Amino acid sequence: MKVQTKILHSIPADELTGAISTPIYQTSTFVQEAPGMHRGYDYSRTNNPTRAALEKLIAELEGGSRGFAFASGLAAIDAVVKLLAAGDEILAVDDIYGGAFRLFTHVYQKFGIGVRYTDTTDVTKVAAAITPKTKLIWIETPTNPTLKISDIRAIANIAKTQGILLCVDNTFASPAAQKPLDLGADIVVHSATKYLAGHSDVIAGIVVTKTDELDDQIKFIQNASGAILGPFDSWLAIRGIETLPLRIAQHSKNAQAIAEFLQTQDLVKNVYYPGLPDHHNHAIAQQQQQYFGGVVSFDLKVDETGVATQLVKSTRYFQLAESLGGVKSLICLPSEMTHKSIPAAIRRRAGVTDSLVRLSVGLEDAEDLVRDLEKALRIATGRLTVAAR
Repeated sequence: MKVQTKILHSIPADELTGAISTPIYQTSTFVQEAPGMHRGYDYSRTNNPTRAALEKLIAELEGGSRGFAFASGLAAIDAVVKLLAAGDEILAVDDIYGGAFRLFTHVYQKFGIGVRYTDTTDVTKVAAAITPKTKLIWIETPTNPTLKISDIRAIANIAKTQGILLCVDNTFASPAAQKPLDLGADIVVHSATKYLAGHSDVIAGIVVTKTDELDDQIKFIQNASGAILGPFDSWLAIRGIETLPLRIAQHSKNAQAIAEFLQTQDLVKNVYYPGLPDHHNHAIAQQQQQYFGGVVSFDLKVDETGVATQLVKSTRYFQLAESLGGVKSLICLPSEMTHKSIPAAIRRRAGVTDSLVRLSVGLEDAEDLVRDLEKALRIATGRLTVAAR
């Protein structure tokens, strides 16, 4: 069965009414037949039929044992970190999402959970960085925002030989393009706000686990901590996932066209997109991804925030905003927006320059998007010329 068919037919009609759309069970509690005797639901923090439908759907798409829906992507990440104990250590990708960096460094280090960062695109560096305290390897692939690709299978093999959990943030690829659990990962997380829901109208997070033991641990944490996704937001995420493969295919097609255009522009220094043959990790991306995704980043030949700021303010169809993965195109300056919480020196070592621009390429016509960027680059070049006089 192809993925689009699987998605649509993994969402059954409502058994009670025959409704083709998953009902929104907007309730906090459920009537019990006797104390402790109910129909599988007693309180919506613990379980809810609408959330359960989403969790079952995403588990099937990722090829996992169980799925868990949280109130945000960061709440999902938080639940995974709670698998650890004081004295444990996380080995994380260096080009990491700013929110994850903030959580690891400024929250959990206070509780005795250490974190170190390395370039996970180099498997030898991953192996060399592991210590007896390492209990979790954390990778994003592709990374945010420089689109580095890590070899999931190779890192999973290293992790397994040393009894270390591997968690993959699959937000940028989605299960329509990449399935980390099939490649050996133990846990997958998503900011479902992005490609899974896909319409910039919900904040949500997902954890998918591979084993019964991890299922039970994450379920306990979800119920104990309470950062669950509500019924209406669960319904919005289901609604978005129904068109996921179609959207990912078009996002990727448009992004490829944008990346190839940017390579021809005089003001552009580097273009980061795994679909380009000269991308450092292109071969690995070809092996483990069906599509290359809808995010393109690039930096300018002049590493000067003012020129980049002028550029991101000059687009029409690429709207200046944080987040990504929606049907409408977005543009942002990570050093001043999504990654501002990361110290500048650490940010730059990971390749996030002050002039790096991140594009979330939407579903508009690719020619319109190219013309929009072409105009903005001309305006930015003009500002640079004026400044030089």
